[in-house]
This record gives sequence, C-alpha cells and structure tokens, in this order.
Amino acid sequence: QVQLVESGGGTVQDGDSLRLSCAASGRTFSGGAMGWFRQAPGKEREFVASIWWSGRISYADSVKGRFTISRGNVRDTVYLQINTLKPEDTAVYYCAANTGPGSGWGYWGQGTQVTVSS
Repeated sequence: QVQLVESGGGTVQDGDSLRLSCAASGRTFSGGAMGWFRQAPGKEREFVASIWWSGRISYADSVKGRFTISRGNVRDTVYLQINTLKPEDTAVYYCAANTGPGSGWGYWGQGTQVTVSS
C-alpha cells in the first residue's frame, strides 16, 4: 500500500518559517516527481512546488523566493521550507507524487494544516 505522510504543519505568526516534510512508502517514485499543493478555505487546490528525479524544480509564481522544495537523504522524502509566512499562506498543504512525465499526480497524502495568524 502506497502512503504519503506529511508533517510539520502548525499555527505560526506572520513572518515565521516552517518546514514541511513528506515521506512516501510502499513504492519508489524514482523517474517521477514529488510535489506540494495547497488548498485554502473556500478555494481550489493549487500547485505550489515540485521536484523531479532529474532535479528539475518548479514553483508557483505566488511562492517563488519564499518557498524552497528539496529532497531528503532518504529516498522518496521531500521537504518544503516556507519562509516569511503570510496569512494568505494559510491552507492545508498536501504532498503528492507521480511516477513519470504524463502520469499525473496519482498519489496524495492526507494533508497538513498551516495556519498563519497576523
């Protein structure tokens, strides 16, 4: 059974930093990618960042410069460093994975809540 488990969310103050973690088990995603999405209250889920096995990284324009995605030393782990948090970053953050180009984000974690208070 494939599982993606996120951790690291919480309630923080405007301007604080957080690091989210995601660990996958049950299969490897070598050749594919892992990424982060988020869903704010009343809004659709949106792409945040992704990192491919090749090392190629992509960010949503809204988070460039404040968010950093990276792979862990343990295979199939990924982190999201979030700096200078803003109230508009409040959302449930989901880890996702895909098995290769064109395969789609077929694997999802349960999400971790990030709440930023002003």
